Amino acid sequence: MSNRLKFEDSPYLQQHKENPVDWYPWCDEAFKKAKDENKAIFISIGYSSCHWCHVMEENVFENEECADILNKHFISIKVDREERPDIDKHYQEVYTLLNRRSGGWPTSIFCTPDNKPIFAGTYIAPHSREGSIEGMGFVELTKLIASKISSYDEQLLKNADEIESFLNHKEHPKEATVLKEDFVKNFMLQVKNNYETTYGGFSVAPKFPHASTLGTLLVIDKLYDDKAAKAMLLHTLKSMKKGGIYDLVDGGFCRYSVDVEWKVPHFEKMLYDNALLCELYTNAYLAYKDESFLQTAKEIADFWHNHMNEDELFYSASDADSEGEEGTYFIYSYDEVYKVLADNGYENIEVILEKLSVSKNGNFEGKNIIRFESDEAIDGFEDIKFLLRGIRASREYPFIDKKIQTSWSGMMIKALFNLAKVDKSYKKRAIKSLDALLKTMYIDGKLYHTTLIHKTPKVEAFLEDYAYLSQALIEAFNSTQDELYLIRAQHFANLALEKFYDKGAWRFSVGEFETKAEISDNTYTSSVAIMVDVLLSLGTLLEDEKYSHFAFKTLEYNSYELGRRPVIYPYMLREMLRYLKGDRVVKSNQKNLEQNALQLASLEYPFIQKKVSDDENYMVCGAKSCFGATQNLNEINDIIKKSF
Repeated sequence: MSNRLKFEDSPYLQQHKENPVDWYPWCDEAFKKAKDENKAIFISIGYSSCHWCHVMEENVFENEECADILNKHFISIKVDREERPDIDKHYQEVYTLLNRRSGGWPTSIFCTPDNKPIFAGTYIAPHSREGSIEGMGFVELTKLIASKISSYDEQLLKNADEIESFLNHKEHPKEATVLKEDFVKNFMLQVKNNYETTYGGFSVAPKFPHASTLGTLLVIDKLYDDKAAKAMLLHTLKSMKKGGIYDLVDGGFCRYSVDVEWKVPHFEKMLYDNALLCELYTNAYLAYKDESFLQTAKEIADFWHNHMNEDELFYSASDADSEGEEGTYFIYSYDEVYKVLADNGYENIEVILEKLSVSKNGNFEGKNIIRFESDEAIDGFEDIKFLLRGIRASREYPFIDKKIQTSWSGMMIKALFNLAKVDKSYKKRAIKSLDALLKTMYIDGKLYHTTLIHKTPKVEAFLEDYAYLSQALIEAFNSTQDELYLIRAQHFANLALEKFYDKGAWRFSVGEFETKAEISDNTYTSSVAIMVDVLLSLGTLLEDEKYSHFAFKTLEYNSYELGRRPVIYPYMLREMLRYLKGDRVVKSNQKNLEQNALQLASLEYPFIQKKVSDDENYMVCGAKSCFGATQNLNEINDIIKKSF
């Protein structure tokens, strides 16, 4: 029998509608019932493509014993962290406070009847394992908490009050530090300490792409001709695109690799990862002219267009699991690959299989993940890829989360405009997607965060939505020189300042859950750092110093932490360098800007804006003056260098 989640739009909540747990969505009714009946509250947070969320559902929420305890002694609330990132951020803070380390998903929060947290975990097995309280099983843990709540345990309630007071305590930075380029030295030292020299990346396992860190290394190389930054960047980009974390067959990056080699991924694909990596690989191509980087960027964009797109709107994610197993859709047996190559007349099949990392023993649970043995693709791989896709065609495709998210869509739209600097066909896609997103998510003067395809949005926008949408609009302006995009970017930036800004600090959400916006680049780039980017762009393009002032106040407010631990804030470090060194604006007529988009995008200086003028020449300007004009594109780099 279905529970209350059957009435919800969220695909993640829909996945739990048949659980025997009497789930509530996040609502006032649930909290009132908990208080009225003196029942503990259990809050479970996850998302539709989360593998361990599925495991916990199967082992715990489908378990009749666990469900009976929850239904008798708890009010159980299920939250989609992608639909309500404000709630998720709050309870991730709770987890960190209680466990002294960062959490993850699924997030399992237990609270008193008046919703004060008392315990926080992630995945909890149904029964106890030996070890600490975190090893306590779900059955034992829920029985213990239910007993203490029903008996009004004095110590438990006192602890809950203390936790609540810690959460309500707002800390401000200790002091402001002078912003200076020397922060880069500290950043490079910290990045080198984290760098994994054999396969690239910044950890051993699990390994995440860290697109923001890699993008900042690219900026540092452009500014300072830093050989170490370039080496770390190129080695990591080449290692990742060899396959494994990157799907060589369909295209697109998986969330992360469970091993040091980038070989075995967690197979879910997220829009935000792919958008940021599409932009990164495009920028790496523009800087170093490695054709394989451009190929990877195009494959990412094409995968999302062909498989994760409806009515020009982008789906948010695809799952790791299909047919009840992780990775089933993506992996191959030795025999099936050998047979398809033999049936299509290939010779030296053993050599080909070795180059594709396909063996009889396999590299993943007896099966094979396709990955190039060398940095370069094998000859004729496009034809082989077609055959490998044919094998996949008979399989069940992983679940697709068809949520549309303003922030993540903004990331991909910006990436498409960036890719259009190299291949103009992507500009049409970007414009169509931007128009569709605005039509869907900006209604009657109100911006929304998420909705299901063809549904009316309900959740209002958070800071990240204003930030990433404004950034996409500015990229659209630079690409098209259509001032309507710039006006809209200014409009959303003004709204963000009004709603979320306070003397250098930013809130992520306001209203029911007022949460502070993070400045660190965690799952993806900090929305505060993106707002600094937007404000600096508006200050330059509109020649309006108030936007640059708000950007400076944000940087100043966070300067102490930025100077001390820049490796945690790579995008903000990038924007600090931009603030100190200044934008350069290339002005010329529309024809020149459009026809020479690739050459202009390949300029050495990383902080370039474009603005149309009546001039037949190319004028290079800063914030308050122009430095020179030329008819020769090849002279622009020298003009910019002489402007410092």
